[in-house]
Amino acid sequence: MNLSWSHHPLTRRRTLAAATGLAAGALLPTGPALAAAAQYTNPVIWQDFADIDVMRVGDTYYASASTMHYSPGAPVLRSYDLVNWEIAGHAVPALDFGAKYDLNGARGYVRGIWASSLAYRPSNRTFYWLGQIDFARTYLYTATAVEGPWSRLTTISTPYYDAGLLVDTDDTLYVAYGNTTISVAQLSRDGRSQVRTQEVFRTPSSVGTLEGARFYKINGQYYIFLTRPANGQYILKSSSGPFGPYTMRQVLLDLRGPIPGGGVPHQGGLVRTQSGAWYYMAFVDAYPGGRMPALAPVTWTADGWPVVQLVDGAWGTTYPSPAVPTPPRQVTPMTGVDTFDGTSLKPRWEWNHNPDNTKWSVGNGLTLRTATVTHDLYWARNTLTHRIQGPTSTATVQLDHSAMRDGDRAGLALLRDSSAWIGLKRDGGATRVVTVTGLTMDGNWNTTGTGTEVASAPVSGGRVWLRANADIRPGAPRPGTFSYSTDGITFTRLGPAFSMGNDWRFFMGYRFALFNHATQALGGAVRVTRFEVSTP
Repeated sequence: MNLSWSHHPLTRRRTLAAATGLAAGALLPTGPALAAAAQYTNPVIWQDFADIDVMRVGDTYYASASTMHYSPGAPVLRSYDLVNWEIAGHAVPALDFGAKYDLNGARGYVRGIWASSLAYRPSNRTFYWLGQIDFARTYLYTATAVEGPWSRLTTISTPYYDAGLLVDTDDTLYVAYGNTTISVAQLSRDGRSQVRTQEVFRTPSSVGTLEGARFYKINGQYYIFLTRPANGQYILKSSSGPFGPYTMRQVLLDLRGPIPGGGVPHQGGLVRTQSGAWYYMAFVDAYPGGRMPALAPVTWTADGWPVVQLVDGAWGTTYPSPAVPTPPRQVTPMTGVDTFDGTSLKPRWEWNHNPDNTKWSVGNGLTLRTATVTHDLYWARNTLTHRIQGPTSTATVQLDHSAMRDGDRAGLALLRDSSAWIGLKRDGGATRVVTVTGLTMDGNWNTTGTGTEVASAPVSGGRVWLRANADIRPGAPRPGTFSYSTDGITFTRLGPAFSMGNDWRFFMGYRFALFNHATQALGGAVRVTRFEVSTP
């Protein structure tokens, strides 16, 4: 499978609006000396977290990622060693950017939170998230802790496409942004408005497209880190201030990545450890699962250019672990069991578009009341999603369906622009467990198929266990399989394997999804008492 962007005739911006230099670099030693050291393995997160912006505050590392149409948006990840990560919160509490993000008369698939920026301002001990929405305007959110609460500070009329936010050493806020034409904006002292903006670089035609800006000041020099989607990384350097002039060098191009069948690591950020070592955290295109973060050490040339450290001419599958202080605690796993205790959802969950908050609750399980009357899952509100853990993982759901009503559909999906699900159909007072495939969207994200039932079995009582196994390794056959149980012990396979799609244009990878929608009338409900993601 070739995921090089050279095979993608349109840039992301053009696609979504309409619907040679320094080679990477020095080799790391291999052999017994390296094997004896503590190591980490790439990808450091085998879940879909793309367009990473990474930073360190004290002894803690943070990263933010794209989430498109999922709500809440812009997850903030936390780590103490750059290798083990947890989801701490979301910088965008709700996608309140128009009715289409509520599935109200329109849909926001593949819109919403694209490549954005996360920064920390020491002067007021505040985190800043900045991103543009729909090429229309830029939003800036702030919080004093990444868990939140996050609140909107301002809206700026200039849409800072693929922005990188820099807090300069004199506390001035700058934004690098753009596609091919790269600009720098200066914000007001309070961050609420734009003071000036200026074009600082125009990408040579020999390079093509550059975007995905990350903005740094290192040793008095200004750097703008840029990606050539989806197979290269470049850097601009200025010795004359944030507005340039800038010179460009290639960091990597067509570099073999650490996931077999996956793409070139690109579009991420640079971060420095407490001991002064540098790392580059990028993502690897690895559909059907999505874009997976990978980490590599970086050194610098004498004249101030970064060099990615390679293993046998490629981005390493393993590297020596970063030298960092002993973590204060273990991070919260991104997989495992959730019984939906407490008063809120855990941050590993995101809704497909904004939910109707009157139609769900947690505590003693997750209750999903029907929120939409539709035969189309892509139009149904309150579908709750969870990233799939690679390379393979299994989601198992314990579901109380005793309060379903005729016409209701509830279950566990493998959700993307081509989807399938196992779940329950309640019709004429009888309940069946079914497997449905053939839920599809076209390239403009309009529904082209609402699904075909391919297997079914009668069930009695009010409780059932549903299971979906997903193999998200790139290549073929990318199977998803479904099974069910009436006792939680013995599971019965239901229906043929579903081949998950691996086209890049939807950007987000497949997710496990919990849903409950009506086809006749509202009023029914289901309760998820246990959800578990396990790996082999």
